[in-house]
Amino acid sequence: MTSTQENYADIEQSLREGLISGVFLKDGRLIAERELAKRLDVSRTKLRRVLDLLEQDGVIFRRQGQGTFLLPPPLPNQPRVQQLASTVTPREVMEVRLEVEPALAALTAERATGDDLRQLQGFAEATTNARSTDQYERADDIFHYKIAQMAKNPLFLAIYEEIRAVRQQAGWTERRASTYSEETIAELGVEHNDILNAISANDPRAAALSMRKHLVHVSNTMLRDRWYD
Repeated sequence: MTSTQENYADIEQSLREGLISGVFLKDGRLIAERELAKRLDVSRTKLRRVLDLLEQDGVIFRRQGQGTFLLPPPLPNQPRVQQLASTVTPREVMEVRLEVEPALAALTAERATGDDLRQLQGFAEATTNARSTDQYERADDIFHYKIAQMAKNPLFLAIYEEIRAVRQQAGWTERRASTYSEETIAELGVEHNDILNAISANDPRAAALSMRKHLVHVSNTMLRDRWYD
């Protein structure tokens, strides 16, 4: 590797770490390019090249007129999404997640590439290392979205994006923030590692079971009752 390549690799690593931790984000968007280049102590030309690479890898998403996001911004305020968000209950959301997300984890176990797995490991570690509810929420959102994306099924991903939009508009995170203790966040982080390990082992059944176990834990914590075995 040449010194130039090493320099770009260092910039990319620093940028990835800052994105995962949230220090380079504001309201879900990357901070202004000028400020980001200043913090990384690099030229804007080099920064743009690294951002281009991250966009190609699916790590960031650019939306003209909206900014650059670590994840695709939730679906716009479409009437259908708003109506669903105002009528569905957390229990109903979990019923759908328990059907969709284990299947996505199973597909990801079959289809994830080496680069996919390296990305997913970083996001799993971010949930394990979270020191606050806000940090965990951000890392958890990324982890689950990336699994949906790595399943490489556009229709499945569209379904997941709608679930995600409903959750966010329905105030899901506010309710979860009020029920999650530090101990619970640590336990859920460990479960993310279990999901990662099953996916890395190319074991669809184990991936689906690990995801289901994780979601049951989430539902039991939020709803304060055991409504799934």
